[in-house]
Amino acid sequence: MLKSRIQDDVKTAMKAKDKDRLTTLRLITAAIKQREVDERIDMDDTQVLAVLEKMIKQRRDSISQYESAGRQELADQEKKEIAIIEVYMPEGLSDDEVAAMIDEAVSETGAASIRDMGKVMGVLKPKMQGRADMGKVSGLVKQKLSG
Repeated sequence: MLKSRIQDDVKTAMKAKDKDRLTTLRLITAAIKQREVDERIDMDDTQVLAVLEKMIKQRRDSISQYESAGRQELADQEKKEIAIIEVYMPEGLSDDEVAAMIDEAVSETGAASIRDMGKVMGVLKPKMQGRADMGKVSGLVKQKLSG
């Protein structure tokens, strides 16, 4: 399970005195624990991936803000954190794979118009979680259903 792998890596980073990695791993475990406590659940891999995806998105937003403010050292720190978090993400999907999965979901749901977008996204999200930028996928689905 992904959660236990992260916890094992925390211990390894502590033993290796890898401060940067340890700090980021602790941020990950804190985010997971926070969500588990708030929602009174024990998270599975899909939910952990959603947390990791959100953490990466937040860091990408911070990077652009730091760079526009001329704070390159802070942007570089965020980039290091993203690299550590991405280790736990599944391999990304190619554009062709995303397009094929969208086509499959549209035919599976019988989607005919933009009003069916929720059905299509409902099928795609569990399959693509952590493997594709869901904002981009949403745009592609909208484009397909509009055209």
